[in-house]
Order: sequence, then structure tokens, then C-alpha cells
Amino acid sequence: MTRARTNANISPAIGRNLVINGSMNVAARSASVTGIGAAAGYFTCDRWQIATAASAGRLTMTQTADGPNGISANCIKLDCTTADASIAAGEFLLLRQQMEGQNLQRTGKGVVGAKQITLSFYVKASAAFTFGVELFDGDNSRQITKLYDTTTDWVRHEITFPADVDDGSSPFDDDNAVSLFLQFWLHAGATYTGGTLNTASWANDTSANRAAGIDSFYSNTANNFFLTGVQMEIGPVATEFEQEDIGVTLSKCQRYLVKYGPGEAYERIGIASNLSTTVAQVFIPLPVAMRTTPALIAVTASEFSLHDSNDVLACTALVIESGGHSNNQLSVLDATVSSGLTDGGSSTLLTSNNTTAFISLDAEL
Repeated sequence: MTRARTNANISPAIGRNLVINGSMNVAARSASVTGIGAAAGYFTCDRWQIATAASAGRLTMTQTADGPNGISANCIKLDCTTADASIAAGEFLLLRQQMEGQNLQRTGKGVVGAKQITLSFYVKASAAFTFGVELFDGDNSRQITKLYDTTTDWVRHEITFPADVDDGSSPFDDDNAVSLFLQFWLHAGATYTGGTLNTASWANDTSANRAAGIDSFYSNTANNFFLTGVQMEIGPVATEFEQEDIGVTLSKCQRYLVKYGPGEAYERIGIASNLSTTVAQVFIPLPVAMRTTPALIAVTASEFSLHDSNDVLACTALVIESGGHSNNQLSVLDATVSSGLTDGGSSTLLTSNNTTAFISLDAEL
């Protein structure tokens, strides 16, 4: 464990970090969201999910410009806004990243020749806490957890997890589904804390052994938790945090979420082909090949219009088209208006006279 440091001796190796957006620099959804805790979701920094169950605790999640000097200007900040001192057995709060199996094949997990995995991260909190960080194999229900401590200063933790050779029967699936959960345990009930923490080697999942010994983030509304500089790499050595170009990080994040807007009033989103006087099919090329065909996150249709010839027609509905033309490189939407389109003509989908409209296309794990 070392204090935050600069990257003067950074290794020249590129692409060694298996974590996406470990610098917390990309936050397409929002910079800050309040009232989190009732349900799981992606709220602020891309690829970082809050997973939760059964707790009355609530928090605010923020992308905050308070990262350790020389590592990242940004971090995730969790601020407890509602405490939960009466912890039911099935409660938990996790900050996690889910990883595709095809991105993990270099670990060799589950067979002879499997490699160690080293995790490093920068963390601080409002007080001294003990929390846990877990690698959970979702393909084979195997896991291992290590504890770490926080102080009120930025501290870098370097944790090496042993190789999981198993009996040769638990490799990660080589596909685009989730295989590994990198999970920061911040709160849990007896279902997950009632046993003996599994720290020495990978083991088949026993719930009670996953988070034994951790403190509760929800113990007091004064509690804050900060995280950045998260890096997971192959081998027993934690190298300096990889300073990735922001364009590269954004491209990686857009594999899972693409967002258009909010921006200027009457901003053009895509070209459309009018199927009738009331429906147009809008074509939106995606900036990268997404993980799978994305879903349209709920939008406010009235914030969008179709521009047909000299008419600007307000949308009454905006949905993913049902004909199967969408794929992971092209999103096709059906935009509906009350009337006025030129049947067989073309139009343009644009935002209405506001600066708040946005479209989000989601292919997250």
C-alpha cells in the first residue's frame, strides 16, 4: 500500500488495463445523481454500476474533480444521504464493473497456465473504514475477496489475486456476455458477512464468505467514499496507472452507451425515410461497433421533431423500429408525428426548441 504518486516511471506497455474508464473521466449519463439505492443501475461514470438489494440506505453518486494529483483529475464520489443502521440479512451495496469474457482470455483462468491478476486503485473516505474488493466469476460462480482500509487521504492499494487453475473446467466464456464482476463491497448483511472471508484462493461461491469483515458505508450520513485510478492487469506486479488518451477511453465506453445531446436547440440527430404521412424511419450510424444491438433508453418524444421540406413536425413517439434493421453499428428508430409528412419522402430528426433533449442507446452488460 502506497500513497498517491505521479506517473514519472510509467511502463510503456499500452492496453494492459482490463478496466474501462478507471480514471472516471467519462460520464455520459450524468455528472451527479441523487437518491440512489432502491435499484441497481448505471448513473454517472461510464461502465461503473451501483448494485444494491434490500437496503433503506440512499446515496448521491457524483463524478467529482478531486482525483489524486498526477493520476486523474476525476473520481467517483459516493455520499451517504440516508443511513441504514438496521441491516437485514440480504442487504448489499456494490460499486462494480462487469467485463466481457472475450476481453479476459489473457487471464487463462480455470485451466493449467492460468495467471495471477493484480488490481490497483486509489481510494479515500471520510473516515477509516475496512471494505472488500471481490473478483466474481459469473460463468462458473467462483470468487475471491480481499479487504482494504481507507483513510481521509488518497491511498493506492495494490492487491494480487492468485491464479485460478481449478480443475480445468472453469475458464471464462469467450463471448460478449459478462464473465467477471469486479466488485467493491461497501455494505452487506449477514447473508454475505456471516462466514469466513475467502481470501487465499478462488473457491466456489458461498455467499456468507464473500464480504465478511467489511464496514458499512450506510452507517452515517457523514460518510463519503472516493475511488479512481482503477487498474486490473495480468501478473503479480502493479504497474503505474495507465494514462489513456481520452479519445480511446470514450471509444471503449461507447461500446456500451452512446448518447446524443443534450446540446443546441434544433440539433440534427439523423436522416429519416418517411414510411407514411405519420411515421418516419430514422437512421443513426453509431460511432463504434457496440457490444450488441442497443436499446433506446426512454426519451421524451415531444422534445424532438421531424423536419420535412419546410415543415417542422413535433414527434409524438420515438422508439426502436420493430423490423430488425437495427444492429450494433446502426440504430434505426421509428419517429411518429400526428400528420404532415410527405409519404415516400425524406426528413431529418432534430431536437425541438430546447437544449435538454437527448437520445441514449444502451448495450451495457
